[in-house]
Amino acid sequence: MLPTRTLLAASFVTLAAGAFFLTAQPNSVKKITDGVWFREGDIKNEGHCNNIIIEMKDYLVVIDANFPSGAKAVIADAKKLSPKPIKYVFDTHHHGDHAYANAVWTKAGATTLAHANVVAEMDKYEPQRWQEAARDRKDVRELNLKTAERPKQTFTTSPFVLNDGKRKIEFHHFGWAHTRGDGFAFLPAEKIICTGDAVVNGPYNYTGDGHIANWPNVVMGVQKLGPTKVLPGHGPAGGPEVLAGELAFMQELAKAVKAARASGKKLDQIVTMKDKKPNATSIKLPDSVKNWVGDFFPAQVYDAWHEIEKGQPRGSLKL
Repeated sequence: MLPTRTLLAASFVTLAAGAFFLTAQPNSVKKITDGVWFREGDIKNEGHCNNIIIEMKDYLVVIDANFPSGAKAVIADAKKLSPKPIKYVFDTHHHGDHAYANAVWTKAGATTLAHANVVAEMDKYEPQRWQEAARDRKDVRELNLKTAERPKQTFTTSPFVLNDGKRKIEFHHFGWAHTRGDGFAFLPAEKIICTGDAVVNGPYNYTGDGHIANWPNVVMGVQKLGPTKVLPGHGPAGGPEVLAGELAFMQELAKAVKAARASGKKLDQIVTMKDKKPNATSIKLPDSVKNWVGDFFPAQVYDAWHEIEKGQPRGSLKL
């Protein structure tokens, strides 16, 4: 993810019922329904995740803290949408583009919230990843912190619920997919799900901290909630087809790697390495999941291979 920020004015448009955005619109803000807005982050130029702004009776809830520069952009847009203060910011998981601005939000008076496993993941990977990000990103470096700020409030019982009489938000944890701490924000009345990176709409799946074999189970858990609008961690907003596509991609990935192993092929026959990193792969997936196949695909094949070989989640392996 690149630190350079492209200064694009946010545009405000409405997401019609059932609409599916086939093209990315970074730094745009879309009204999903009354009091719910989807802000698409510019992952290519800024490394930002998507954010969702949810209006409650007396305050706002923001989904994902983002990087510091992303957080500042979200705060500016939120002020254009509502005069209400931002009370809660929900970290869907521990990765930098979703949680490294926690200190920005708490300084502004918000409470950061996450599943307890998000803190456990931070305790496992920090401060090393924070320090690496600070070397590469000015916005992280300028916070002058030695490590990532942990969420101030956590939950273990799923769902954790916010209900102020006007709107209800359920925060769910279905298990280990993208990370151990994957959290989802669900609006049951509106049938809207905010997925973080356990579900993305495009070639954005990072599997290095993941559990590829269990990923489909997590997505199926989300599907059981019956959402009609899906607001992913990266890529455009959509509907249930985004969940179905994510599920199929993970299933096809595991299926293809298992087939290659069963045919007698070795890892170096299906994955080409460059500078000790997966660079290319001979594995092909069906066109039905091509939306999720991109630059990360060689690494996803590599990760799936090792997970199957070791019989352990990729995120628990040191490779």
